[in-house]
Amino acid sequence: MKKLALALALPAGPAFAAEAPFFSLYNTEFVVTISFLAFIAVLAWLKVPGKLMAMLDKRAAGIKADLDEARALREEAQTILATYERKQKEVQAQAEKIVETARAEAEAAAAKAKEDLKVTIERRLAAADEQIDSAKAGAVKEVRDRAIAVAIAAAREVIAKQMTDATGDKLVDSAIGEVQAKLRLH
Repeated sequence: MKKLALALALPAGPAFAAEAPFFSLYNTEFVVTISFLAFIAVLAWLKVPGKLMAMLDKRAAGIKADLDEARALREEAQTILATYERKQKEVQAQAEKIVETARAEAEAAAAKAKEDLKVTIERRLAAADEQIDSAKAGAVKEVRDRAIAVAIAAAREVIAKQMTDATGDKLVDSAIGEVQAKLRLH
């Protein structure tokens, strides 16, 4: 403490330049120096530097605690961020998987619809072919029936023109003979 007082008293250079002797109570610089030294002594006696150091240590501890808490919060935030990034990647992967599945299902449905359409067209073509064949067969049968009817009518006219009573009797006798022969065989 004495060293401090001596170190503080030496810079009082202008006090040495005063006209009155320095170590006199009439010299204001000497009185100010003594008052300053007394003030320093009172501060030391009341342990103000220790209290100031304790306050500074307490403040430093508080700042250190705040820094530790901030560091812990930062680490927790980084952990939460990493968790959310991982979850985001998982959700992204699930979304991609859903899109791929939907695309595959859509392609499969399109392929099935195309195949079903192909089968339906084939069935309709087959039904149309059957209708055409049926109509063709009906037309052919109708033409045959008409041709037979025309042929019978023509034959009737020809036979009617060429038929005489004697020829008719001969034909009837011949038909009766054939029927009798067939009835005997059975």
